[in-house]
Amino acid sequence: MTQLATLYERARADIAKLDAQGDLAHPVFGEGPTRAHLMLIGEAPGREEAAAGRPFVGRAGDTLTRLLTGVSLAREEVFITNAVKYRPTNGNRNRTPSRAEILAGQELLFAEIALVKPRIIATLGNVPLRALNVRHTVGACHGQLVSMGKYSLFALYHPASVMYNRALGPVLEEDIERLAEAAKNSWKIHNP
Repeated sequence: MTQLATLYERARADIAKLDAQGDLAHPVFGEGPTRAHLMLIGEAPGREEAAAGRPFVGRAGDTLTRLLTGVSLAREEVFITNAVKYRPTNGNRNRTPSRAEILAGQELLFAEIALVKPRIIATLGNVPLRALNVRHTVGACHGQLVSMGKYSLFALYHPASVMYNRALGPVLEEDIERLAEAAKNSWKIHNP
């Protein structure tokens, strides 16, 4: 069993202890190469992700895959996860994770980062920025590569935001192009 699989088994047991109502029965853990150069962090799984047991499927996942493909990055080359590993709901609707849920997910998120050791972490929306203790919003820092010590941070709007605000489409596409360029340059630096 890999270190990541062991980590997820422990997390599954911890989540089960918290899950008195059965609402957290389907945690969604990260997927991708365990030594990925690029890690993408979303906020939390939605209905489709919880049903499939995979991050970023459904409409937002299709948008993300299209954006990555458009800049010659394959999903299979990146590690994709969420700040919160289970679907927060309000009734049957998705909702933004609470501060307590974000804090509760930090230990597992930081463990994923430590195991994967990405050179660049791209956050998708505000929740993962908060989970990484970044005080800025995505609107203030999107499209910029910022050194965070062991990795560089690149904030992006969440792919679902384009569904609600079409004006963000060109911004997200431009930012993905910058991310791809930064990832390719970083890869060249570390693999001459």
